[in-house]
Amino acid sequence: MSVSRRGFLGFTAAALAPIHQAATREAPEPGAPDPASPEPGTASPTAQNPTAQNPEAHARGVAVGVAQDGPGARTLYLGTYGDSVGIATYDEAGKITSTGSIAGIPNASFVIRSGNFLYAVNEQDAGAVTAIDISSTPRVLNRQPNKGSGPCHLAKIGDYLLSANYGSGDIAVHPIAADGSLGQQTDLVKHEGSAPHAHQVVQAGQYVLGVDLGTDSIYTYTLTDGKLALQHQAKVKAGAGPRHLVFHPSGNYAYVADELDSTVTICGYDDGVLTVLESIPVGEGENYPGEVAISADGRFVYVTNRGHNSVAIFSTDGPHLELVGIPNCGGDWPRHCAFDPTGRLLFVANQKSNSITTFSVDQTTGSLTQTSDYSMPTPVCITV
Repeated sequence: MSVSRRGFLGFTAAALAPIHQAATREAPEPGAPDPASPEPGTASPTAQNPTAQNPEAHARGVAVGVAQDGPGARTLYLGTYGDSVGIATYDEAGKITSTGSIAGIPNASFVIRSGNFLYAVNEQDAGAVTAIDISSTPRVLNRQPNKGSGPCHLAKIGDYLLSANYGSGDIAVHPIAADGSLGQQTDLVKHEGSAPHAHQVVQAGQYVLGVDLGTDSIYTYTLTDGKLALQHQAKVKAGAGPRHLVFHPSGNYAYVADELDSTVTICGYDDGVLTVLESIPVGEGENYPGEVAISADGRFVYVTNRGHNSVAIFSTDGPHLELVGIPNCGGDWPRHCAFDPTGRLLFVANQKSNSITTFSVDQTTGSLTQTSDYSMPTPVCITV
């Protein structure tokens, strides 16, 4: 049985407690192998020649990494539950065009970029992480097992890559070499609890935070010589199911998207310690928040609502949130969202409708206006 986190389907509010104890992740069925695919770890012809058109370029795309490559250049890296990472571009209005793919990267459901390198999870029972060189023709550098199951999130912290394992409820650490490749694992820290499900790992200054949906906790660690040391554990409301958090630019507050009770939790933050202030609803009816993002100026917080199929827009002064809009997401089951580097575009991944919608962002009011729609199978994650 494969470990997956495709979403919580058809559950009622009364069932939240048992869900919380036995949360699962459903990966989409892999597509049939493409006989025309290049050897694993090499770029397809369209990746080498971005002007070529290839309808298979995003055939199994899942994660989207947004990168600003230079003046006028806007590149997307599209992860997958299949066997490749896609490559695409977008214009000033956010219209996305597929341009190629990188083969030989299984279940790359979350992808991040650091300069000339990509790092991807391999979301499988036997979890792994992959390093990719994109300085010229993209190629896989290497892959390392992370000794957990269902890795679903990544963060590059200094010279280390950290991965959150949803299935096994732990965080893995790998060193990054000067050439961008990954070394053997230096640590694996298990979250304590009856059903831990690590869902995010993020840097907060000198600290590392691990968000765990199954234990209703956010763990604070220090990272020294490749080893994690627990410093603090913050508990949100029982049954909330914290999924992802984002910090206010001041660094004094964090906003946590709670997947299981359809809320966002506002926390104060000081020197590694999160303090819960309040939780407020983010949608209507049966709903499972997916991602939380914040504008660069810290004035607006956005939460995707799976079920309600919307994006909740909140204005914020730091310790408080006020709902100012809840527009339709432009698709079905908006799992993730991310701003482009200018902050003028917001990409939303709609898993069930197989599309990424682009919104223009009014940076004065925070409002969203849909500008385009891009078709691809089961998009579930957008990273910048």
